[in-house]
Amino acid sequence: MFDRTVLPKGPRVISARLPGSRAVSVAAYVLAGSRMESSADAGVAHFMEHLTFKGTAAYPSSRAISEAIEGVGGSFNAATDRESTVYWVRVPRREATRAMDVLGELVVRPRLENAEIDQERAVIVEEIRSYLDDPAEYAQMLFQQAMFGDGPLGREICGDEAGIRALPADTIRSFWQSAYRPANTVVAVAGDVDHATAVELASAAFGTGNGDTPRWEPSPSLPAGPRLLVGKRDTSQAQLCVGVPALPRDHPDAWTLAVLNAILGDGMSSRLFLSVREEQGLAYDVSSGIVEYADSGALEVSAGVDPAQLAAALTAILAELARLRDEVVPPDELEKAKAYLAGGMELRMDDTRHLASWIGGQEALHDCVYTLDDALAAVEGVDAAAIRRLAGELFLDDALRLAVVGPARSLRGLETKLRLP
Repeated sequence: MFDRTVLPKGPRVISARLPGSRAVSVAAYVLAGSRMESSADAGVAHFMEHLTFKGTAAYPSSRAISEAIEGVGGSFNAATDRESTVYWVRVPRREATRAMDVLGELVVRPRLENAEIDQERAVIVEEIRSYLDDPAEYAQMLFQQAMFGDGPLGREICGDEAGIRALPADTIRSFWQSAYRPANTVVAVAGDVDHATAVELASAAFGTGNGDTPRWEPSPSLPAGPRLLVGKRDTSQAQLCVGVPALPRDHPDAWTLAVLNAILGDGMSSRLFLSVREEQGLAYDVSSGIVEYADSGALEVSAGVDPAQLAAALTAILAELARLRDEVVPPDELEKAKAYLAGGMELRMDDTRHLASWIGGQEALHDCVYTLDDALAAVEGVDAAAIRRLAGELFLDDALRLAVVGPARSLRGLETKLRLP
């Protein structure tokens, strides 16, 4: 499914060929994220991501960068996470060289001019404000604090308004100089491009240069924050996020957790959707998801509910956690969940952008790179006994953490409801 090459003092290159595909996707994973930050420079990784798009040596303006890709019908973007920052480009196959060149420019040749830094402060402040004004986003921010504490894993990736306004330009440049090095980058290519060509293009675009090995403080013992955090907002709907500590990224039970999550709240056939929404009518949107880092993780459930039904919705969600803890998943339900996961993976592999993300993300952050067949076999190997065992280990009263955003009158007494049946 893939080939990989480690260029001397250059990026790691991994590629997967899709013969006949008319699209090529390239993703560059820089092993630098918000987890590397201190409280004094919080937000610098995300700030750096923004600035790369303001101009590079070959593309001196944001317009020049966007026209280079959109001018041939392509698309591109970037995202900052806690342990990496990813840049991706998707273009017609004939423009593979262009895609790689633009990514190389963004990562290793940004201009980082003072005027652009000062102007972008206001843009990032507006982004932070938009998250705070979005009750669902704000609930997620509070949950991260409740679960991971006030360190790098619990802080908002964007930082806060005061910190962004005060962040020195030299701090941003120092972050780029130490972290945005070719040898600190994984380049993933998916499409009808052979591996030798992918390596040649990456070598030319990114060059060579060693950087600092990513360093961060170990995850705190979880849960690390308050049992309940609330945000008072005069909204017509309340947003809640409840969860427990889960597993590090490459834990032996990671695939068991994936199947458990599918059963619990991934999709319209999941227990949470059928129970909380369809049977009880307590939420329009309810789902579960997995958060995973190198040395810690969490399983969380999110829902938007009538403020008057907050306690009832929380009780219904906790009942589904307890059911996974106390009862063996029936064979037909287990097989449906496995088929849901397996089929979703198979369908996404036909998309070059997802395939580049699959191989690039694993090469950058995981202990090994799974082929599709490896992943399908891992899912098939999960049994009901393993799910119940894992649920028993994770779903504990003392481990529960809750974040809620809604009208003040609806937030009273919730902590007393935060108990598994």
